[in-house]
Amino acid sequence: MKNTSLVKQHLALKAKMVPFAGYNMPLEYSGVIKEHMAVRDSAGIFDVSHMGEFWVKGKNAIKLLQKITTNDVSKLSVGQAQYSILTNGKGGIVDDLIIYRYEDDKYMTVVNAANIEKDWEWFNSKNTYNAELENASDSMSLIALQGPKAKSILQQITDVDLDAIQSFHFTTNIVAGEKEVIISNTGYTGAGGYEIYCYNESAGKIWDALIKAGEPDGLLPTGLAARDTLRLEMGYSLYGNDIDDSTSPIEAGLGWVVKFVAGKDFIDRPLLEKQKKDGVLRKLVGFEMIGRGIPRHDYELVNKSDEIIGKVTSGTMSPILQKGIGMGYIKSEYAKVGEKIFVKIRNKAIEASVIKMPFI
Repeated sequence: MKNTSLVKQHLALKAKMVPFAGYNMPLEYSGVIKEHMAVRDSAGIFDVSHMGEFWVKGKNAIKLLQKITTNDVSKLSVGQAQYSILTNGKGGIVDDLIIYRYEDDKYMTVVNAANIEKDWEWFNSKNTYNAELENASDSMSLIALQGPKAKSILQQITDVDLDAIQSFHFTTNIVAGEKEVIISNTGYTGAGGYEIYCYNESAGKIWDALIKAGEPDGLLPTGLAARDTLRLEMGYSLYGNDIDDSTSPIEAGLGWVVKFVAGKDFIDRPLLEKQKKDGVLRKLVGFEMIGRGIPRHDYELVNKSDEIIGKVTSGTMSPILQKGIGMGYIKSEYAKVGEKIFVKIRNKAIEASVIKMPFI
């Protein structure tokens, strides 16, 4: 079990620690709902240093990235980031990731913690272009500062003009006196905010400075549990739940990051083009409960005749809506907004309705 560079801070804050993706991580500090609402109303600070970072460098870096990812990397300017997908050669998803164009021929890719080893092998196995690859996962920390007051809190400890960093853009500068810190206007909560990449030795100082700066505004340290409820309210997919090696980006509603542009011969392009043209047999949808109940991962989804039409991939009680919400793959004919479906909870079929995401 690995610890992040911030384990001392978590223990001092009396976090409930749990194993996650090979790391000892904070699940919660003051309670999931309290932390969730702090992010929606004020701000929350997350340690997400378990995420993986790979550098892809050299004149052929873009060729490798164009081959293995579905989005169009050529559209990125220096200082811009992009959400994308790694496809596995069978129409499934190796991982979802964010690509940062750091310099003309230097990119940083950020991958999911549980997939670091798998993704690293995938990058190397497809690197017929002799791009320079570096796995920096063990030397970098990542702090997420999310919520409507994130900007004013972060601005107190950096001279960077945060208003100048547009969504899915970034800059590298000094934060809390620490040099070479990447400030990225990205996040996984839908509440707005920043992700801060730094060397491990800088993480503690930056974390402590943010906690101090945010205290008057109600900033709370926030764990993985609230991170999950926050992303689910926004309809963001979680790898291992909503997307994996058996789901295609088209089925998952991620066709917007699959770019069939001239000259981009990415893995699985013909298969995904066919799916987009002909349609798919199942789709990932969001649904909210009409009857009382909380949908959970792997619960069956049925129609009014009690025939199985799919399965729940993610579900929770929404702190904002005060009702059960979920995501799941269902047969395409039931995927229309407003369609009534049913969740099997303890052998009872509880009514739900397909909705257009996000939930809030």
